[in-house]
Amino acid sequence: MTDSYKIPTHTRIGHIHLKVANLERSLEFYRDLLGFEVTMLYGNQAAFISAGGYHHHIGLNTWHSKGSPRASKDGVGLYHTAILYPTRKDLALIYDRLRKSHYPLTGASDHGVSEALYLDDPDGNGIELYWDRPKELWPTNANGSLNMFTNVLDLDNLLKEIDDN
Repeated sequence: MTDSYKIPTHTRIGHIHLKVANLERSLEFYRDLLGFEVTMLYGNQAAFISAGGYHHHIGLNTWHSKGSPRASKDGVGLYHTAILYPTRKDLALIYDRLRKSHYPLTGASDHGVSEALYLDDPDGNGIELYWDRPKELWPTNANGSLNMFTNVLDLDNLLKEIDDN
């Protein structure tokens, strides 16, 4: 299609729903480690979790995946779920929590517009934890287009957000 329809400006992704192999193991990650709140359990088959009282940002279920192997890195599917933190200090606090829990990162990047931590959940689903810099600080090129990049994130500098505030 080549018509000129554009999605409304204020449209947002409301939630994601993930197939998981073990609901309790997933809750230990999303609830206990990342700090999401459980808003509803659907027996022992599904859970709905949230940040800040929303009905749910993430659904977890075992309806078609109970006991299944981890997600394949080489197959089609979700690359990662991106979870936006409100401030750099919030990102530093979750990084410190992950570090102290010895939870492995798969990457840490400065993209110019944002800083991001990458990890996998227990089922191999990619997770990006990030914060956006203020829009007026986003890097642009001469014609005003975004000039995003991927540099290594200075994790020691990120941790200074906790010490400095």
